[in-house]
Amino acid sequence: MSPAAYLRAIAMLIALPAHAAVADSADSLDDAILPLFTAHEGVVAAAARHPGSGVEFRFQADRPMPTASLVKLPVMVAAYAAVKAGGVSLDDPLQLNEGDLVPGSRVLDKLSPGTSFTLRDAIRMMIAESDNTATNLVLAVVGLDTVNATMDRLGLEGIRIHSPVYRRGESVNLDASRDFGLGQGTAGEFMRLAELIESRELERRDEVAAGACGEMIDHLRACEDRSMSPRDLPAGVTVAHKTGWVSDTRTDAGIIETEVGPIVFCILTTDNRDRRGPGGAADNLAARFAAELVAYFLAAAPPAAGPLASGAEGELVAELQQTLNARLPAEASIAVDGSFGPGTAAAVRRFQESAGLMVTGTVDPATWRALGPLLTAAGPAPERVEPLPKQPADDPTGPPFVTAKAWVVMDGGTGGMVAGYEPDAARQPASIVKVMTALLVLEAAAADAAVLDEVMHVSVRAGTETGSSAGLRPGDRVTVGELLYGLMLPSGNDAAVAFAEHFGPRLDQGEGDAHDRFVAAMNARATVLGLAATRYGNPHGKTVEGCGSTARDTAKLVQAALAFPRFRDIVATRERWASLANEAGYSRPVVWRTTNRLLGIEGYSGVKTGTTFAAGCCLASCGQRDGRELIVVVLGSSSTDGRYTDTRNLFQYGWRQLDAVH
Repeated sequence: MSPAAYLRAIAMLIALPAHAAVADSADSLDDAILPLFTAHEGVVAAAARHPGSGVEFRFQADRPMPTASLVKLPVMVAAYAAVKAGGVSLDDPLQLNEGDLVPGSRVLDKLSPGTSFTLRDAIRMMIAESDNTATNLVLAVVGLDTVNATMDRLGLEGIRIHSPVYRRGESVNLDASRDFGLGQGTAGEFMRLAELIESRELERRDEVAAGACGEMIDHLRACEDRSMSPRDLPAGVTVAHKTGWVSDTRTDAGIIETEVGPIVFCILTTDNRDRRGPGGAADNLAARFAAELVAYFLAAAPPAAGPLASGAEGELVAELQQTLNARLPAEASIAVDGSFGPGTAAAVRRFQESAGLMVTGTVDPATWRALGPLLTAAGPAPERVEPLPKQPADDPTGPPFVTAKAWVVMDGGTGGMVAGYEPDAARQPASIVKVMTALLVLEAAAADAAVLDEVMHVSVRAGTETGSSAGLRPGDRVTVGELLYGLMLPSGNDAAVAFAEHFGPRLDQGEGDAHDRFVAAMNARATVLGLAATRYGNPHGKTVEGCGSTARDTAKLVQAALAFPRFRDIVATRERWASLANEAGYSRPVVWRTTNRLLGIEGYSGVKTGTTFAAGCCLASCGQRDGRELIVVVLGSSSTDGRYTDTRNLFQYGWRQLDAVH
């Protein structure tokens, strides 16, 4: 694909309304963003976290990547840490000498040698203008080793600066300099560094002086490069960030400040086919990433609440208490009892102080905004908050504690239920619905093998479907057999609609257009399979009132689909390269990657993830051991990571049960 063609492709993605993709579908953050990353011609690593809700996104977040000028962010932190340690002052004068100037100095190359300015000014120029000479002057005060030692002390051992800018001969690690350039780091650690600044944790840990985090955020807000994360954000949303660009590397990290609380993020790209800095494909990707993050959390936020003060009682107070426990240190936790007493008021005051708000003890509009989305019993639990009261210890002979609202362990050979919790409770299965879509297609192919070679024409409806995507566009051409991978691996909602429109006319079920007839056929097949509690409203799993399934029915559906060897092959595939052609015969490559993390673990052979706000985090999976097979379904797990923990625990329990029987 030519660079120009690729940019046209990106432009089409950007043209889709960011808010609609999240708000309408309520699909998981993974489902919204992963297709963007897999379509990018280059290497991408990213991480984002909304501290108010604990929701986190990670994509190759632990992969070491070049940073370009993003490494100036840890240099700034190390400088403020050096000031706190003593011997250095932000007001110390620095002098520009002729030999100091290096390329990429947007401010200092315009000043005369002998000009003096403070260390604080140099930091500002380093961050706001990415001035390379200013960076080297700061490093001359702080030291390369001090920067790296500061990162080590913060637990960010993957973040490293190797040399001053354009001074590779002064590198502290020549091999790393050759491999990564100026610096290296991981998206997860840069996200964490931004969170340490935003939360003022650096001040609470006595790494920097009081007020230093606020100063650093002001520097980051002044960043002049607006072509990445800030570019496509709605009015009222600001970004405090630092970017980087050199050769084929483009990076961005910082804090997105929204009415529902901050979002800390990092996106690192390298080996970009489009090597432009501002305005290139990597910029477009970063802008869309930030827009999707903001749209997701704005859509998830509850309506603004009125003032809340001492004496109030009820569910809103309980949610406030749970949220305060998530945002404050563990030692400051309070009882979640729904009563706004002195302890809650003290916690509110402590939070207001940490957030730089007027300290009143009353939850006013500014405090609500700073808190972000409230944590409810149905929402994802933050990592550092334990349920109150604690769950009882697991019975060594019984099932493990599982966060899922409903689950089933099924013997894949016999179809018998090994164990379950609320197996027949009505739940939303989210994108696991696509297993039924795939089943109808595979049954048609079983009757006529030529079906798999049929060429599907992607309609406007399918090509503009929101949510998780296989990257289809109106007018695309793709075979049935190929698109099954686009349906199951990246969980393409667009692929599901395309299948419904293609196969609906040949299915004698009900009335309406092709799409509706296909959905009717899904429901008819559910009846034949004995899925008595299952009702489908669409082919992809977006929430429809009155529709849903159960854990037991979902396990039965998976068992039926696993009878097809092609289905097993597809869901066991971690990555699939494909080619999509348009009406003019032009072809473009796409990469479909599975959303199922269990495929990286021996013994698991995949099936399907699913996530919506209504459903929570869901997973249907199968695994084999000693010639036997188990099917595990978890519906409504507490988080993305939680569904995998739940599933693995249930597999272990299920194998023990089978061993006891045999």
